[in-house]
Amino acid sequence: MQAAYITLSIIIVIASILLTLVVLLQNSKGGGLAANFAAGNQTFGVRQTADFLEKTTWVLAIVIIVLCVVATFVIPTKGGAYQSRVKSQIEQTVPVEGQPEFPATIPATEESAE
Repeated sequence: MQAAYITLSIIIVIASILLTLVVLLQNSKGGGLAANFAAGNQTFGVRQTADFLEKTTWVLAIVIIVLCVVATFVIPTKGGAYQSRVKSQIEQTVPVEGQPEFPATIPATEESAE
């Protein structure tokens, strides 16, 4: 489990760096990397570059979100021993003076016959 978590963490860091680079290449007013290409290039022109960068941004953002959610399920935990220790401490506590004690079960009520 720990190897999977480390692998996911490395992939998240790489995707985050790529996302940062892609965002820095963009310019909200149509500049950035897309402005460096000639307008006459029909195959991979300015508009196609901007579309590619925008789609890449969305894909990387979604990948990071999904990987972060998946990573929360594969986090190595030592919760078993800790939870049992906490549970035993709770069960061993003595009720405070004046604190009402409630019955563990609800007493059965007799139904009157009609």
